[in-house]
Amino acid sequence: MEFRPCIDIHNGKVKQIVGSSLMDNGDKARENFVSARDTVFFAKLYQRDRLKGGHVILLNPASSSYYEETKRQAIEALRAYPGGLQVGGGICPENAEEFLRAGASHVIVTSYVFREGRVDYHNLERMVQTVGKKHLVLDISCRKKGDAYFVVTDRWQNFTEERVNEGLLCRLLEYADEFLVHGVDVEGKSGGIEKELAALLGDWGQIPITYAGGIGSFEDLKELKTLGKNRLDVTIGSALDLFGGSMEYQKVVEMFQAE
Repeated sequence: MEFRPCIDIHNGKVKQIVGSSLMDNGDKARENFVSARDTVFFAKLYQRDRLKGGHVILLNPASSSYYEETKRQAIEALRAYPGGLQVGGGICPENAEEFLRAGASHVIVTSYVFREGRVDYHNLERMVQTVGKKHLVLDISCRKKGDAYFVVTDRWQNFTEERVNEGLLCRLLEYADEFLVHGVDVEGKSGGIEKELAALLGDWGQIPITYAGGIGSFEDLKELKTLGKNRLDVTIGSALDLFGGSMEYQKVVEMFQAE
């Protein structure tokens, strides 16, 4: 289990938001925290602490008037910590190589490969041909509907028909180096993890998976480690004091360094 830090960018600012509140219409989201610092500050901090595999997420669509500033901030973070960060948000074959050249170790893709409610294997294969499996992370972030979790796309706003289960993970395994999974219903709420989701992912555990969503305390980290059978890496956002929360960033780093 490793700590994967994050830099979420919305409207050109480093923010922590409530994931389920994000709307493209009007570039709105319920904010937990807006940083006065730019992305370079966070990238250099993570580099100093030798934290690799963190993700930079662009939360504005390309159609947004804020997109170019959000993208600029993302590129600056990647350049500040070359090879240390992954990037996601609107990634497709046409722009993926630009982010890799800027220093991203991987590109993170969701909406481009989950289209019209299903996995678009043609698009998925195009991504692999463009960047290579070793540079591709598939974001299979999900929300619960009924008694199952389903992949959500378009900045977590739209449900697909793809149920998150062992079958889906095994089908996607051959295309990606890693998976990133947000428990969107608890994302940004610091109220505890998606226990069923963590257990499902931990039971599978065949390639690196980073879990995000709901971490609010060191007890939550212990629970994730147990349910995930120590196979899941973890992102912590709103709960960190870096982003206005109560968990001390330095203590989190020290805890993982001591393992």
